[in-house]
Amino acid sequence: MNESSWEPVIGLEIHVELNTKSKLFSSAPNRFGDEPNTNITVVCTGQPGALPSLNKEAVRKAVQFGLAVNAKINLISHFDRKSYFYPDSPRNFQITQYDEPIVIGGAVIVDVEGESKTFGIHHAHLEDDAGMLKHFNTFAGVDYNRAGAPLVEIVSLPCIHSAGDAVAYASAIRSIMLYLDASDCNMEEGSLRFDANISVRKKGEEILRPKIEIKNMNSFHFLEIALNEEIRRQITLYTENPNQTWEKLVPPGTYRFDPDSKTLVLMRRKESADDYRYFPEPDLVPIRLTQEYVDSIQRALPELPQDRYRRYITTLGLSEHAASVLINDKHLSDYFEAALRLYPNPRLLCNWIMVEFTGRLAEGGKTILSLGIPPANIAKLAQMIDENRITSRIAKSVADDMVQTPSLDPESIVKNNPDYQPVSDPSEIEPLVDQVISENSQTVTDYRAGHEKAFAYLVGQVMKKTRGKASPQVVNELLRKKISQVY
Repeated sequence: MNESSWEPVIGLEIHVELNTKSKLFSSAPNRFGDEPNTNITVVCTGQPGALPSLNKEAVRKAVQFGLAVNAKINLISHFDRKSYFYPDSPRNFQITQYDEPIVIGGAVIVDVEGESKTFGIHHAHLEDDAGMLKHFNTFAGVDYNRAGAPLVEIVSLPCIHSAGDAVAYASAIRSIMLYLDASDCNMEEGSLRFDANISVRKKGEEILRPKIEIKNMNSFHFLEIALNEEIRRQITLYTENPNQTWEKLVPPGTYRFDPDSKTLVLMRRKESADDYRYFPEPDLVPIRLTQEYVDSIQRALPELPQDRYRRYITTLGLSEHAASVLINDKHLSDYFEAALRLYPNPRLLCNWIMVEFTGRLAEGGKTILSLGIPPANIAKLAQMIDENRITSRIAKSVADDMVQTPSLDPESIVKNNPDYQPVSDPSEIEPLVDQVISENSQTVTDYRAGHEKAFAYLVGQVMKKTRGKASPQVVNELLRKKISQVY
């Protein structure tokens, strides 16, 4: 099976639950984790005669997203009813936007392994969420707390051609929503979920072959595994059955991903739009926006991930890798920004946040954020290094103490520990420099012959004798002076 001659064609539908205080069409709290069936009203449970009332904040967040991806904002959009009959849908229909959504078009630019890729968006629309089925040993129940929660569904164009690109695109959407503060994007709580439509075709083909849909994935890892499994399955079917019709080999259907077996399980054969019996929602008037309203939201947009990424590289001088890691974790990036406002040495701060402290905490499964070290303390540590008040060796020991006691600031740690007092008095360091020169005559000769690494070795030997406490600047000056005098 030659997979390289095939091209996957993937479209994603990303469901993002908005973090409004109340639900999309009712005053019930929009809150996760409360006792089942407590955050509900007659609207949430579809009681006869209950009328929906639109949440304006949800509209604003949808417009924010549209502007963030340079989409067209539909000044007039309306809601539709989508009929389906499941236990988690108390009304037996969903209120969504079918043919006149609030956001049209747009694109997301993503850096994938050093290559800039653009993924097109078909549209994004507002809709309300269903309840949540809960399965127990002998029965199943429904929690309607989530019923009516506001969602933005973002529908991509079928322009994604690998599972890795799909994950990169979905990650970028998540980052945008976090930077807009439109959602917490908590995948474990269901605030961010993915549906994937996927088909494959021979490279060079223009026509699309039959597609299948994979529903309700809430993990980037599962998304990538599921897509790769389905890509292999479809290629195998076409390769081993060249004379069969495409529709017979890959009948359209809806599947779910089983994370235990790492396989897809058929849920149902694919419905068409006619099966959902869409028609205009009779209990809601159209959404009518003014251009002034849209412009005011545009002016108030925060810095977005790609803008921050470019600033980190061009203005702050960070590497592409460091910039990418930071912007993909908004909380970590905000932490870095807070430290940067207090002490403007971006490369040094980035190294201590992303390398030094991350390395110390990785084994315990903690992060610098969960540990609770204030960004002011990281800034102070960087300043003390820059001002030669402590050496890098001492700074590493100070960092160890900060991990053990996150509330302590580095100045207090250094002040209260005699071993952390740097040695900068030349009279204390000079005898050790003389000793190192005497013990390493060949290395001194190598340095005089032009080998700079030999000098670094000599510096290291002096630092070793001072247990890393000597001022590197003083050590360098004394070594160069002594070598020039002796030789």
